[in-house]
Amino acid sequence: MEYIRTSFSYMWNIISAGSFIDIIDIAIVAFVFYYVYKFVRERRAGKLAVGILILLLVLLLSEILEMHALGFILTNIFQVGIIALIILFQPELRSALEKVGAEPLRGLRNISENKAGTDVQTTAMIGEITQAVCDMSLDKTGALIVIERSTKLGDIIKSGTVVNANVNSFLIRNIFFNKAPLHDGAMIIKDGRIFSAGCFLPLSTNDDIIKDLGTRHRAAIGMSENSDAVIIVVSEETGSISIAFEGQLKRNYSYNTLKTELCHLLLPEDETAKQQKKAVLPLFGKKDDKSDK
Repeated sequence: MEYIRTSFSYMWNIISAGSFIDIIDIAIVAFVFYYVYKFVRERRAGKLAVGILILLLVLLLSEILEMHALGFILTNIFQVGIIALIILFQPELRSALEKVGAEPLRGLRNISENKAGTDVQTTAMIGEITQAVCDMSLDKTGALIVIERSTKLGDIIKSGTVVNANVNSFLIRNIFFNKAPLHDGAMIIKDGRIFSAGCFLPLSTNDDIIKDLGTRHRAAIGMSENSDAVIIVVSEETGSISIAFEGQLKRNYSYNTLKTELCHLLLPEDETAKQQKKAVLPLFGKKDDKSDK
């Protein structure tokens, strides 16, 4: 009992001796650890992280039990392992750094841009894309549409043919028509315009992806792992509509759910709520003037 009281007293002395800067320091470290955990959990790095943790435990055990040979081997492995980890996780680290760098730029752009005009343009673009995607779904026309956000896709755009046209449902369907020369590649939508078509996307190397998914879906997941873009896929076999975002693939969208999801991903929260309200209000119809009286 005395030991517990002494431990609590010792911990209280440490906490009471801390300053406001120490609290901020701890909060920042906790924030960094949370995002590192989230980053590892959502990617294939998770399994490797578990393996590294097991090796660390074995190293600690070898130090406690004075197993010198095992400790020597593991110590040298970890010295070289840092460089090996950087090489292994190069795509994931690049994606994380791009997203960290994109957040401040996004905030500055939101301050400088005319948000009202941008939101109207984005809403119109979402309507055209949704209509085209659902029409292609009915016809079982395969499609792969990448909507650029804060991460620039210049290297991907260079792999295709520049179109630079307004977003129009008829034009999208013409580009992905199965006899068209650009239908096999991906379409890049940048700054509210169809910027390029017939582009090549990086395929995901994630072994956990179900085997039923084809090349389009793997390319969509790979693109979402390397950027913050929103990728829409229409299956040529089943006509099902999917969205890839941040390394995750969601499937089986309808017209309403697709439009709602795109509004959520591409519009600010207040504008998204307005669009959802507009979609719901027509279901109730007009009120009768007599009933109001």
